[in-house]
Amino acid sequence: MKVSIEEISQDQEEEILIRCHEVDEEIDEIVNKLQSENLTVLGHHNDKVHRIKLSEVYYFEAVDGKVFLYSKDDVFEVKQKLYELEELCKEKSCFRASKSTILNIAKISVIHPTLSGRFQAVLDNGERVVISRQYVPVLKNMLGL
Repeated sequence: MKVSIEEISQDQEEEILIRCHEVDEEIDEIVNKLQSENLTVLGHHNDKVHRIKLSEVYYFEAVDGKVFLYSKDDVFEVKQKLYELEELCKEKSCFRASKSTILNIAKISVIHPTLSGRFQAVLDNGERVVISRQYVPVLKNMLGL
């Protein structure tokens, strides 16, 4: 695959053009990666609002009626409901890992099975997240297993 980069003037709009014989899984992955880099979520922390790129999110978790975003080092509260975030992340590198968790598959370093059909994911930052057995097939499908 040939990759070309052309620098343009500031008054022109940036664009990415993909020329391919057919749109396959690899092309879909590239497009999803590019699109998820531009998606941001607003996170609230210490009376400040932060814009966080979806690619920097490790996971979202619903706890006691509130939804939290976990990044490498920080935790932010988000105002969206979990189902809204799931729709936002749809077709990106995120998936529903349990009733209360949406997990970014790109941040997983190790996955291993645990008791009763569940999986446990170890993330790049060392955190461990349980994947409910109901959602294990979704993970396997995303990983191509």
